[in-house]
Amino acid sequence: MIGSWMKIAVAHPILGLLLRIYIGAIFVTASMYKINYPGEFAETIAGYQIVPFWGVHIMALILPWTELICGLMLVLGLRTRAAAVLAGLMLVVFCVAIVVTLARGIPIGCGCFTSVEDPLSWKTLLRDILWLAMSVQVVLFPSALQLEDRLLLSLKEVEG
Repeated sequence: MIGSWMKIAVAHPILGLLLRIYIGAIFVTASMYKINYPGEFAETIAGYQIVPFWGVHIMALILPWTELICGLMLVLGLRTRAAAVLAGLMLVVFCVAIVVTLARGIPIGCGCFTSVEDPLSWKTLLRDILWLAMSVQVVLFPSALQLEDRLLLSLKEVEG
C-alpha cells in the first residue's frame, strides 16, 4: 500500500512540474553571475585545479550559457528530458569536481552563484546530489504544463 502510494507520488506530473521549475531556476540563477563576471568565474574554475590552463577561459564562457539555456528550457517545458539530462550531466561533473577538490584539501568556494561563497564542504556535495536526484525524476517521469506539448499539438493541427 505504501509502496504504490509512493510510486504515484514520485511519478505525479505536478511534482515533475515543481522539480522542473526548481532545477531550471537554479541553473538560470547560477548562470547570471557567471555570465556577468566571466573573469571571476574563470578564477574560480582555475581554483579547482582540474581544468587545464588552456581550457579555463573556454569553460568560463561556455558553461554559464549552457546553464542558462538548459535552465530556461526546463522552466518553459521545452525538450524537458533533454534539458534534464544535460542538467544531470553537469551536476555529475560538479559532484566529481567537488569530491576531487575536497579530497585534495583545496580551500575554495563553490563558485556556483557568486565568487564569494562559503568554502566547499560535504554539504555542497549533498546539495548537488539532491539536485541530481531531482533531475533524474524529471527525466524519468512526465511533468505538467510543458510548452512543448502545446507546440506539438499546434503542429499536428497544421498538418492535419
